[in-house]
Formats: sequence, C-alpha cells, structure tokens
Amino acid sequence: MELDIEKRTMRRITWRIVPFIMLLYFIAYLDRVNIGFAALTMKQDLGFTASILGFGAGIFFWGYFLFEVPSNIALHKFGARLWIARVMVTWGIISGGMAFVEGPTSFYIMRFLLGAAEAGFFPGIILYLSYWFPARHRAGVTALFMAAAPISTALGSPISAALLEMNGVMGLVGWQWMFILEAVPALILGVVVFFYMTDKPEQAKWLKDDERAWLVNAMHAEVASKADSAKHSILSGLANPRVIALALIYFGTSAGLYTLGIWAPQIIKELGVSSMTVGFLNAIPPIVSVVAMVLWSRHSDRTGERTWHVVLACCAAAIGLVVAAGANSVVGLIAALTLVNIGISCAKPPLWSMPTMFLSGAAAATGIATINSIGNLGGFAGPAMIGWVKDKTGSFEYGLYFVAALLVLSAVLTLLLARSQKPQVVVAEAVAH
Repeated sequence: MELDIEKRTMRRITWRIVPFIMLLYFIAYLDRVNIGFAALTMKQDLGFTASILGFGAGIFFWGYFLFEVPSNIALHKFGARLWIARVMVTWGIISGGMAFVEGPTSFYIMRFLLGAAEAGFFPGIILYLSYWFPARHRAGVTALFMAAAPISTALGSPISAALLEMNGVMGLVGWQWMFILEAVPALILGVVVFFYMTDKPEQAKWLKDDERAWLVNAMHAEVASKADSAKHSILSGLANPRVIALALIYFGTSAGLYTLGIWAPQIIKELGVSSMTVGFLNAIPPIVSVVAMVLWSRHSDRTGERTWHVVLACCAAAIGLVVAAGANSVVGLIAALTLVNIGISCAKPPLWSMPTMFLSGAAAATGIATINSIGNLGGFAGPAMIGWVKDKTGSFEYGLYFVAALLVLSAVLTLLLARSQKPQVVVAEAVAH
C-alpha cells in the first residue's frame, strides 16, 4: 500500500511540476545564450571584436554571482511562487532591452543587469525540487528539468536563426527582433508562475488527501534523518568546504556549457555555412544529449552512485572539446560538439544531487546558491577566454583547450572530494535510500 501511494504521488507531482519548470528553464536558457546567435550579425553592425563579445556574454555571470545567494535566501523566505514570478518578469524586461544596445558599454551594462535579474532562478528551482521530491528521486527529476537547456538550444537555434532574417521590419534589424520576441515568453510566464506554482506540499490542494499526507510525512522524515549530520544555518551553507569544492567542480562544467551556448554558432559558421544552416546544425548535439542525460541520471539514481557519473561525463566533454579544436569538416565538428554536449549534460544532474545530501533548510538555500554563483563564473571564464584567444591567434583552438583543461580539473576535484569525504558520502547515500 505504501509503495502504491508513493508511485501515485510521485507520478502526480512529476506531471504537475516538471513540465512547467522545464518550460521556464527553456525560456531562461534561451534568453541567456541567444547572444551567440545575435552575434552572427550584431558583431558587424556594432563593430564588436571577439573579445568584446566574449567579455560581454560572460559578464552576465558577475551579475549572477553577486545576487545569487541573496535571491535564493529571499526565495526560501517568501516562497517560490512569488519570487520566481518576480525573477522572470524582471529578466524578460531586461532581455528585451538588449535590442537597444548601441556599443560595448551599453552591451556590458545590459548583460550584467540580465545576470542580476535572473540570479536565483536556477538554484531556486533546485531548492524547490528538494521540497517536493525525496532524495532517491531527485537526480532523475533534476535531469528532466535540466534537459530544458539542451532542448532550448535544439529548438531555439533554428528559431533564432529565422528571426535574424527579419531585417528591416519596422525599421529594426534581425538581431533586435530576436531579442524582443524571445523576451515576451518570460513576461507572460512570470504572471502564470504566480497563479500556478505551489510553494510547499502542505499547500497542494491538487493532491489527494492520502497523497499529500504521504508526501508531507516523507519529506519531514527525510529532514529528520539528516538532523544530526546535516547543516541548517545560512553560514553553514556558505562556509561548508564541500560546498566550495562542488562550486569549483561546477565552474568547469559551466565553462563548457556556456562555451557551447555562446561560441558554438560562431565555430560552426567558420566552416562557411549560412546562418540558417548554423541554426539547424547547432540543434543536433543537444538533441542527442537530452536522451543521454536522462538515461545517465536514472542510472545514477538506480545505483546511488554520484562521483563516477560526474567524473566520466566531465572527461567525455573534455575529449570532445579537444577533438572540436582540430575538426575541419562539418561532420567531424558536429560529432565532437555532440560528445561535449553529452558530457556536460550528463555531469550536472548527479552533481546537483550532492548538496542536499548534507544541507537542508536555509543552509540548502545558501549552499545551492553558492555553488551556482561561484560555479557559474565559469560561464564568464570560458567564453571570455575564447574571445580573447580568438582575437590574439585568429583561431578557437587554444581557447577550446583551455576549457577542456577546466573540465579535467572538475573531474579530478570530484575524485578528491569523494576520497576526502568518503565516510560522510556513505552516510548520505544510505539516508537517500
């Protein structure tokens, strides 16, 4: 009977929550990386060098870094429904405002403000999932949520490329229309969030009474089981050595993810294909990675193993970047970028299942936000370095090697963390099962 209630409840909350948050992340990621497609024509229109583009694309993450932890603490205090709605409306307005940048300074300011506005969204959703899904279900659900990023690239690439063709409509160029039209869904969904989301299981009127009672008891039992070992205070989330280690691991995966998001269209374009062709080719790797990520994370949940699922995925992404650096054909480049996509996508869900094994409450809010804010600075380092190297050498090659090295470092740090914390990890995985 208990197992039947669990299955029913998990099915119901998964269908209620996961498709919706995937849609939100789809829009978030699209608005975050569509600068990569805008740059296909924006660079020439505004006279941007690769260094200006890379720095401006990456400065988004400094806004993210500075406001991430305060934003997640606010979400924990005020509830996801109100705070995520605020985040989405704010970033929608600023994302649309990107259409009116006129030079490097306004470009840098708007990208920084976009990062500040969106701060708290991703770690807020990760925290939100920890309110609704027991630990043994969390990697699989996190994978479904995070699948929205590669799906966003797959569907958003041809859409963004098509919008670039709207040159001259109402006096605006294509990249301006792309920013404006791709910002509209964030504004609409921000309003929908306020009425659709439910902050906590106790408030879920859409669950049957026995399902709600089972879920509330299960989540309370999980918190109680961590009472002796888990950290709960805000300071614990900020200062925990494992949080800092996970942030450094996430740094490498973020460098890889945003290297793809910002620069993959430019790298493919170098092979001499049209912008529309770039849109369709750039959609292939993330489609494959979605399937791999879901299967990989389910295997991680089934076995209860996290460390090697992160390590092997990071190594695969690093190999893909090295191969991409030397690729001189469309087939070879897309195959290499597919391996990079698979590796980065597969590393993230098991990685994000680790913090809530040893943190809860306010510590989980600050810990997750700390990992995401520090780790996402890799989204500055990777794209900015590639832009700088491109201007200096005329090639993407050494910039891709740099990002590959960061991913290898992430793999090594994951192994060192597992080795140094082995007793605690065993206890945490026992609790999860």
